[in-house]
Amino acid sequence: MSFKLNMITLAMTLAATPAMAANFSVGNANTDAVNFSQYECKRCTQTQGYTGEVSVNAGYNSVDDIHAGNALGTAEDSTISAISGDLHYQNEEGYQAKLQTHLLGMDNGFARFSAGKSGVYSINLDYDSIKTYQAGNIESPFWHNNGMLTVSDTMRVLDLAQQREKIGLGVELKQDLLDSRFIANASFSQEDKTGHKSSSLVAPNPINFGLPVDARTKQLDADINISGDNWLAALAYQGSYYENKITHISLPHLYDVQAATPDNQAHLVSLSGQYQLNHTVMSGRLASGRMIQDEDLITVSDSPLQSWDGQVDTLDGRFAISTMFTHRLRLGASFAYSDRDNHSSTTEFTQYNYNSVTGTFRQNKPQDITRHTYKLSANYRIASGYRLQTGYDRKAVARTFTDREQTHDDSLWMKLNVRAFDKFNVSIKGEHANRSGSEYEASKETSSENNTLLRKYYLADRKRNAVELNINHMPNNWISVDLSTRYANDDYHNTQIGLTEAQDYGYNFNVNLQFSKFLSAYGFGAQQWINSNQAGSQSYGAADWQADVEDQFIHLGAGLNYGGLMQDKLNLGLDYSFSNSISDTYPTGSDTGELYDDYYSYHHSTSAYANYAIDEQMALKLTYRYERYFDTDAATVGVNDIPGMITLGDINHNYNAHQVMLSFTYKLH
Repeated sequence: MSFKLNMITLAMTLAATPAMAANFSVGNANTDAVNFSQYECKRCTQTQGYTGEVSVNAGYNSVDDIHAGNALGTAEDSTISAISGDLHYQNEEGYQAKLQTHLLGMDNGFARFSAGKSGVYSINLDYDSIKTYQAGNIESPFWHNNGMLTVSDTMRVLDLAQQREKIGLGVELKQDLLDSRFIANASFSQEDKTGHKSSSLVAPNPINFGLPVDARTKQLDADINISGDNWLAALAYQGSYYENKITHISLPHLYDVQAATPDNQAHLVSLSGQYQLNHTVMSGRLASGRMIQDEDLITVSDSPLQSWDGQVDTLDGRFAISTMFTHRLRLGASFAYSDRDNHSSTTEFTQYNYNSVTGTFRQNKPQDITRHTYKLSANYRIASGYRLQTGYDRKAVARTFTDREQTHDDSLWMKLNVRAFDKFNVSIKGEHANRSGSEYEASKETSSENNTLLRKYYLADRKRNAVELNINHMPNNWISVDLSTRYANDDYHNTQIGLTEAQDYGYNFNVNLQFSKFLSAYGFGAQQWINSNQAGSQSYGAADWQADVEDQFIHLGAGLNYGGLMQDKLNLGLDYSFSNSISDTYPTGSDTGELYDDYYSYHHSTSAYANYAIDEQMALKLTYRYERYFDTDAATVGVNDIPGMITLGDINHNYNAHQVMLSFTYKLH
């Protein structure tokens, strides 16, 4: 679900960050002794009538792989056009309207319209179009026709792409009541998703095919907010309704071989509030939800259930308090509770053991999860420019019908901020965390499938040590540098089969340069390395093989902007970015063979533009964009590369794409 930024969101945000909850805004300053008659705002004028700008865009795409549409906004290999704009209207009575559009007419664009009276009411209309591309011109002998997957005499061609179109309507009412402020919001949206996605089934050999997508999601949100000088309260409801128009998949000789995504709905009611008492801020939130799914199940011989009758109830609560204990010391604490109670139907099913029926029956077990989270923090100002923060976090989780029913994660962290040096800020944070819990043993539901020595990484004992360093430096008024680096080591010290160790480290940097009034530049970079070790067993016993997995990611970019040309009418710019990801696996031990095939991808993106101001109201902009993309995934193979397996072919990407766009902008005054 998506939520607009309103008072309920503000209350939740304040509850999540109690140290920032106190209101230190200018509006709360003591102005009793100020003589406002001697002051006049020279620039506090509101423009009446129409303001803003409208842009008309036209250009040409050269695209030979629809995947380029993810970066260029459309995969059309021809002429393209769109409209963008930002228009405002306001009159002396306070009535106002705003219209924003971005690349409306292309595959990815949006439109926003709002109208109303300032501080009283507003009506909002939204439209979003989002299209994502996986691969194009896919050939497959299988064709989906109203739930029936049939084999065609000729190859069918389709695109693996999904289009989402969303429309929304919202209303907001505001009213001052005595010493409080009342705000009510209500909104409704509907999103339709169409297209094709890759899917597979076994009947009896593996088959990959393009599954049609045709689904609708409706969402209803409403909330009421009341706030005073030092308090606020909100009551909210969110509802989501999903409808899948694609039915179960059948074969000509066998019905219902693959279940369709079931229709479902979710509801959430929440109450939140905040209260400030002198130097203490208290906030809380209580939410109750229900998720429902009651679609018919695929018919299985002798199955006692015809529909799932699924229901999951959730209960979430949080309370946080933050107080300024002294002028140097601030203390904070919070407690959160989350309960997921699964009320879905249960019954006894015949148990299958590979190729035969055991004759025994076993009941499906709906899993319940309960979480308790505790946090304590202290913020101490040692001296001017030196601040020390420390805290302790604990998360206790209880799960039913799983390999480990209870786990608890404990974390102790400390952070030092130094702002005492001129034009130089530094912060360093260290953390030590430990996970342990109840006795680990295979449950009845997994004991026949899992090695008894196997430890699932999210349940296994783990020790974590992490450190993070942030530096901000501005040596003079034309350059600024931001640098951050981090390192974390996870040690799964009691694991014999599974993930045994992992290191995650990297850095980020940003540089901004203002060489002169007309010349500026920027640069950024980020790299991340994730190295993990895992152990496995071919003999279903002790570890007899190991594997080292090395993942690398890099993202670099730079840009240049030069203005002031042709009597300040011409502005030139250039932007470039590069990203690359590599994943290598190095196995050793029993029957592991040679080095696994790797995954590799890279992406170059370049944009050059020239913006020319014809006069104060009109401007022309010429933009050229270039995209170079390549990836190779060993899991993607040709249609008949593996005997007995039919795939969608090699859908890796290797392409160049170009876009030229001319934009005409007209400004309203």
